Amino acid sequence: MVTDTFPPVNYIPVPSAIEGIEVYRPAPAQSQAHRPVVQFNCPQCGANTAYSAADSGLTCTHCGFYEPPELAVVGTRAERFEFTVETVQRSAQGWGEARKELQCQSCAAYSTISADSLTHTCIFCGSNQVIQHAAPQDVLRPRFLVPFKIEAEACHDIARQWMGQSWMTPRSLRRAATIGQFTGIYLPFWTFETVTKAHWQAEVGHTKTERYYENGEWRTRTKTVWEWESGQVNLPLKDLVIPGTNRVSALLLPQVKNYHLDALAPYEPKYLAGLQAQAYDVPLETAWEQARHQMREQTRQACYDQATSSKIRNFHMNLDFDQEGWRYILLPMYLTVYQFDNKRFQVMINGQTGAIAGQRPVDWMVLWLAVAALLAPGLTVGVIGFLLLLLRGTGFPIAAFGFILVVIGLLITFHLVTTAMRLDDA
Repeated sequence: MVTDTFPPVNYIPVPSAIEGIEVYRPAPAQSQAHRPVVQFNCPQCGANTAYSAADSGLTCTHCGFYEPPELAVVGTRAERFEFTVETVQRSAQGWGEARKELQCQSCAAYSTISADSLTHTCIFCGSNQVIQHAAPQDVLRPRFLVPFKIEAEACHDIARQWMGQSWMTPRSLRRAATIGQFTGIYLPFWTFETVTKAHWQAEVGHTKTERYYENGEWRTRTKTVWEWESGQVNLPLKDLVIPGTNRVSALLLPQVKNYHLDALAPYEPKYLAGLQAQAYDVPLETAWEQARHQMREQTRQACYDQATSSKIRNFHMNLDFDQEGWRYILLPMYLTVYQFDNKRFQVMINGQTGAIAGQRPVDWMVLWLAVAALLAPGLTVGVIGFLLLLLRGTGFPIAAFGFILVVIGLLITFHLVTTAMRLDDA
């Protein structure tokens, strides 16, 4: 191709081995400049500032200087991104500030802390076997987050009330409520949206009653008549939240992850001042597969709802995903790990709503005493009835009543033991 300009656009000169000969080569691609890292220091005394959950401002823990918030809430209108390689490549990277990464040698979890933090304990398992190093800046930067609204001081009251809700918890733990220090952390999440377009076909059964004549009299009977039905579903699905971490309990997290995404705000490093944060360890592709599975099931249910009967067989569905979008966000959580009777238990509190979930030890001695109290009346009545039946032949009703009481006691016992195992092993 002939060009009128010399040197051509995007070419730069390079040293020539022959005098009098100019040599040019293509200019190297300009890499996207990273946002400079920043520190949040007090303008009055130079000490560290910390994020305030009460009003989203920054407060100096040394001299009391206060910087009012500049909160720009965008909510569910927060920008989403298409599933393209170019979109991911253009996304900003790093935290936007200097941070340290903690690597736990016990549970292999990673988390980041402020560059000047002195934390030496893993927030996920409570171990102090951690290694500190500079946090990598080659991960996707969150675009939005939900700021903390619950203050750390309120966590103990929430936990104390929650701990006292179960009579199965050891009395000493309920009195002391020694759950330990709650640590605020921003956990990574992915949100997805799409419009599913499905065409379905299935046999749908309808119950019909018919009369027939047999043995000289008219009778009725019911039968199921199967007919083919089909339909189409266009289902918009928005803000499906998928965890970006595998380091918190999969049983506990669903109990507290009902965040109000209308409080989403653009990510700013200042929100992380004095707090921990975790980068995602569940990549975008893996999270999207999990989301697609949930979306597929929701669409399947929408197809079932279109059928004229709940009796369905030979169901087939052709499904397409349209207008796919994703966001990488941070959501606030308080975590703590406490130890009781040489066993560790994890508790988490939603940093926006105050919802709590966690593991609670069970006083099995108290539980078995309760089980004995449940079964004792039935066993006693049953034995009395059995003896009367042997001696006088009149104790059958009493024995039957005792048997019913035992069955009821066993059912309640099964429920109590199941509940206790969930408390202890969540």
